[in-house]
Formats: sequence, C-alpha cells, structure tokens
Amino acid sequence: MNQTEFLTLADRYLGGEMTAKERLEFESLCREDAEWNSQFLSHKEFVSDMRKHENRKEFIATLDQVVKNTSTEPIVLRMWRKLKINAVAAAAVAVISSLATLYLTGYFSTIRKTTTEYSALKREINNVKRNVNAHHNAIRNINSKENPAPTPLQFGATGFMLTKDGYVVTNFHVVSGADSIHLQNNKGEIYRAAVIHVDEEKDLAILHISDTSFNMSQNIPYTFKRQGLDLGEGIFTIGYPRDEAVYGEGYLSSSTGYSGDTTAYQISVPVNPGNSGGPVLDKQGNVIGIISGKQKGIDGAAFAIKTKALIETLNRIPKDSLKGNIVLSSKNSLSNLPRTEQIKKLQDFIYMVKVY
Repeated sequence: MNQTEFLTLADRYLGGEMTAKERLEFESLCREDAEWNSQFLSHKEFVSDMRKHENRKEFIATLDQVVKNTSTEPIVLRMWRKLKINAVAAAAVAVISSLATLYLTGYFSTIRKTTTEYSALKREINNVKRNVNAHHNAIRNINSKENPAPTPLQFGATGFMLTKDGYVVTNFHVVSGADSIHLQNNKGEIYRAAVIHVDEEKDLAILHISDTSFNMSQNIPYTFKRQGLDLGEGIFTIGYPRDEAVYGEGYLSSSTGYSGDTTAYQISVPVNPGNSGGPVLDKQGNVIGIISGKQKGIDGAAFAIKTKALIETLNRIPKDSLKGNIVLSSKNSLSNLPRTEQIKKLQDFIYMVKVY
C-alpha cells in the first residue's frame, strides 16, 4: 500500500464510508503499524482543520497532485509550509493595521511638528540695513561709468578663531548656499573668507580668511575642552545677535542635544538669531561647544555642538584642502582672569559672519 492509497482509506474511515468490517480492518492496521498510525493521526488533524476552510473535494485533488509530484515529502511538512505562509500574511496585516492606527491618531503629525520645533539661529538682515548699504554704495560709485547693483546681504551669524593664521569655525546652515562670506571683527574690520570644509551632519563649517591684509599677532587665548561637563556647570557665550557683541551666561542643562543628540549639549543660555556659530565656554575660558540652534517656544533651551565633534570634523579634513595645518591652542590664558577681562580678550577672536 502506498501513501495515496492509505490516505484514501483514511478519508473513507473519517467520512463514515466504510463498512463495519472495513473499519475493523483499518483500525487493526493502524494499531499494528506505528508509522501508518502516525500518518493517520496527522491526517485526521489536518482534515479537521481543512474542513473549516476549504472544500474537501478540492483539497483531495490538490493532495493527490502533490503526492504524485513529491511522493517522499511528509504531509506534515507540506501542512507546515501552508500554515507558515498564513502566519506571514497575518503578520503583514498586523503591521498595516498598526501603521493605520498611528496615522489616524495623529502620531506622525506629532513627529513632524516636533522636528519643526528646532530653530537655526542665523540672523536675517532687515530691509533698512540693506537700503542703507545700497545708498552707501551708490554714493561711493557716483562718478563711475557703471554702477553695478549691490549684492544683497542675506543674513548674519557668529564665528570664532581656531588658529591665529585665519581658520574660523561657524555653522554649516550659516554658509550653506552662500555666494560670498565676510568676517567682521569688533573693530569693524572686514575680511573675505572661503569655505574650506563642511560637515553637514554635525552642522559645522570651517572657514579660512583669504584676505592678504589679515594679520593676527596674538595667540589664541582659549583651549578646546573635549571632556564632558557636569550638569549645572556655569557657562557663557559671546555672539552677534545685533551689530555688536552680546554676552550671555547660563549653565549646562543636559549632556545631550535636541532629540537626544549625543554630539551636542542642551544649554540654558539666552540666545537669539545671530548667535549661531558662537563659542560656548566654561568659567575657566575653555571652549566646550558651538551654538547651533534652540527649541521654539521654550525660553533658554538652546543647543551647542560639542567640542569633541568639532575635533573629529577637523581630523577628517583632507590635507590638500588646508593652507597649513590646523593646530589648536594648548595654552589657556583666560583661566585666572575675572569674567570682564576674559570677555575683553575674547572679543578680538570672535567675528560677525556676513553671508551674501
């Protein structure tokens, strides 16, 4: 007897189509042969399940065809494959249902709203300033045969010196898409700068002052602190939210930045558009971060890229992009000074970034 013949007998037995004598013979066969008995029990369970879902005649026809093609494959294995496909389909339905529920409850709208609560701090230049610049240019060129239209000033921000030979750091979002960049110091001197390297992910841009008139004789007075700060430790910053330097102080409020960003701090310092790219220093005058933005609607919730992230970016700059090596200062001449004296020394190394 082959497997198909046995299954036919099993179907007749289960369907009550056997005579009393045939039933006794079939039951005797199952008792005497453990393999046939196992086949019968599996088939009995299988038929019971299938009767709930499929037409019995279609199932027998399909089973006969499968047995002919793969007579050595156990029926239990084929049943498992079918059930596995049903399980995958059920899982897919569950995932789709979950996504639909999240959508209907407004979850994704909330996520989108949260991402828009981060505000970059580049200072938009007002129309009055633009008009004044245009008038000044017109007066200077009044005797010229051609008066080219003045380039509109887009916005301003802050940057500060990395080395005394002209390397400056600011935010990527400040210089992104700029046609030209100028740096203005606290004395009103303006220098043209070029972008040397950007790290869009960390929101950092490294600039180099390209004007030959630039000459920095003083050494950088601050060092760059890689170690983390303790929560509540006092910090301060200087930046250009206006056309003159503005001081602000506060404390470290979190060791991570916006949405848990481990490359940034959350700081409690009053900042405004124009503070982007400004340095954040501890009370000894060590640079611990670079201001990058703030959270809308929450006073004092600002964010600063950690110095460690800045150094990682500097180490990845291709050597052929540099005009000399970037060697950060290892000597801090601010640590023993009162805050007012620290600020006086710092102002010579902090620039207003003007983007055109």
